[in-house]
Amino acid sequence: MLRVLKAPVPVAPARPRGRRPKNLDHAAPLDADDARYRAPALDKGLDILELLASQPQGLTRAEIVKEMDRSANEIYRMLERLVVRQYVLRSASGDRYALSLKLFALAHMHPPLNRLVNQALPVMDDFARKAEQSCHLGVYDRGNVLISAQVNSPRGWSFSLQRGARVGLLDTASGQVLLAFSDRPSYQRMQAEHLPLDGEVPITAAALQRALVAIRKRGYLQRSSVQSFGVTDISYPVLGPDNTALAALTCPYIRRIDRHVGPDLAEVRALLQDAAKALSLGLRS
Repeated sequence: MLRVLKAPVPVAPARPRGRRPKNLDHAAPLDADDARYRAPALDKGLDILELLASQPQGLTRAEIVKEMDRSANEIYRMLERLVVRQYVLRSASGDRYALSLKLFALAHMHPPLNRLVNQALPVMDDFARKAEQSCHLGVYDRGNVLISAQVNSPRGWSFSLQRGARVGLLDTASGQVLLAFSDRPSYQRMQAEHLPLDGEVPITAAALQRALVAIRKRGYLQRSSVQSFGVTDISYPVLGPDNTALAALTCPYIRRIDRHVGPDLAEVRALLQDAAKALSLGLRS
């Protein structure tokens, strides 16, 4: 009796649980070596971060579940961990999630921040010697400003901030300069992450916008300090290749009233401008 052999029915490969976010569908598939070292939980967290990176207004949990094609329960657990670790921000109403700037901060922590500080210190030392004033370098850090470098006046007296101190984003000269010279997505994230620090001077949205427009027009900020009497803040941006601020170089100018004649406010401002330009050009090279 003749046996008829049937061709094997092709079996579709098992579909991995979940899928890449829609905006990443073009990504290359995993090769054999990559597949051997899969870490599903890590992949899930990275997929959420990559999805939120393309959504400046954030997404609701239901929208994330739909995009990721996963169960609501596992997405909820992962989102909660990402919020706790400050990689993701939850809106005040609790219904939307957006990417924080923590990844950005980590990426710029080492070695770029060290490189920036190493390049800045000799320039800041030269400024302090010529201007007889202190200066500090502020960078954005998770909602406010981190003082990453500080140089005191060689005259032995000056107004200074400690390195590592955190100051307000909205009410300080450094913070307003960083905001004024940021691109729109960065500005929105910085505003979303901001949390008022102790003693922060409140400012309305309209007043802040007027201040930022004026700073962009002049190219720097000069005003009486809103934190200390007798101090005039002068702040210039340290610009990167895209003309956005990587840092703010600030001098808390104090005018001497004794017989010593030092550089006046206009001279100090010119020296600070030269220092900021030197750093900006150095970072482009």
